[in-house]
Amino acid sequence: MTERLDEIARALRETQLDGWLFYDFRLSDPLAYRILGLSDDGIATRRWFCFVPAHGQPRAIVSAVEAHRLDALAAEKIVYRSHDEMLAALRTALGGARRIAMDYSPGCAIPYVSRVDAGTVEIVRAMGIEVVTAADLIQHFEATLTCEQLASHHRAARALRSIVDETFAEIGRLISAGRPVTEVSVRESVMARFAAQDLVTHAPPIVAVNEHSADPHYGPNPAQDRAICLGDFILLDLWAKESAADSIYADFTWVAFAGDKIPAEYARVFEIVAQARNATVDLVQRRVAAGEPVSGRESDRAARSVIEAAGFGEAFVHRTGHSIGREVHGTGANLDSLETLDDRTLVDSTCFSVEPGIYLPGKFGVRSELDMTIEDGRAMVSGEPRQSEIVAILAAPTSKR
Repeated sequence: MTERLDEIARALRETQLDGWLFYDFRLSDPLAYRILGLSDDGIATRRWFCFVPAHGQPRAIVSAVEAHRLDALAAEKIVYRSHDEMLAALRTALGGARRIAMDYSPGCAIPYVSRVDAGTVEIVRAMGIEVVTAADLIQHFEATLTCEQLASHHRAARALRSIVDETFAEIGRLISAGRPVTEVSVRESVMARFAAQDLVTHAPPIVAVNEHSADPHYGPNPAQDRAICLGDFILLDLWAKESAADSIYADFTWVAFAGDKIPAEYARVFEIVAQARNATVDLVQRRVAAGEPVSGRESDRAARSVIEAAGFGEAFVHRTGHSIGREVHGTGANLDSLETLDDRTLVDSTCFSVEPGIYLPGKFGVRSELDMTIEDGRAMVSGEPRQSEIVAILAAPTSKR
């Protein structure tokens, strides 16, 4: 624990902050536990604070009811009973600080890091202290990955790519044989392949046919299950990671057509989406290779401008990509200038998706998703080759059901 607190103090000195105030109530901030290396086991019903200063001894503020809560930290402990005693302890802990970080985001611009409630921020500000977002610090301590974590991501990416190919081939075989195949049955088949390769996921994949693919987060279910037939458009979005602790997700979206000749409308929209995806990949790789910063906001604009120029700007309804970590949606920089304005820099030892899309309600939607990592000053695409055209699932010529 001492080593982590020293590492935090060094980062604070580099960013010219007086300290980082961690706060939790009833496990409201899982990031605080992970960054500080604390266990979230046991009873946690009272507020605690941990102030890590840029210089000096860290201080832990805990309730007398749960006075042991932060004993794992090498910090001076202040125990409070009443609300007034808690405020007095906080004033003591923060004494001399003028500008500190907390796990909040101005305007909740980045919800992933906005963990501290407004009232607690108001308490600190009322003490004459400027509170700034800890978003960049969180990315440094939570979103940067070890070599083994990056290796686990690449193994998961290779497994997912093989599952994509196997799944599309299976759909083609079933259609050719005149056997039933549906969104739900394909979802179950993918989950079985995950289990066979010791992969886990927090939610089943998206399998979306025709107009269902125009819903970015469509979830197949028995009530809406759609048979997959010759002439259908298919979107497959799947995410999983190895079952070992601290493994990192991979997350891909591919599209296919149940036939041997891709209709022109599908091909045209896919080409625009692929160009947008490649524009972001090229920007990130070029900037990283040159040692120049590139933000999530800029990376989103690279893709979005391509889609807007093609006349589909209103049909691109989500950000270009998200941070990837132990959760499929991680806490690092997102590729976003739409839902939020994420000006955080994409940094070394991180992983993120690139997934522009065009969604035409009532018709179809195209998303092309790959993952990227930045490792040792190189930006790389996971799971190459990336999709360059819609997969044509060859099927025997039969009448469409």
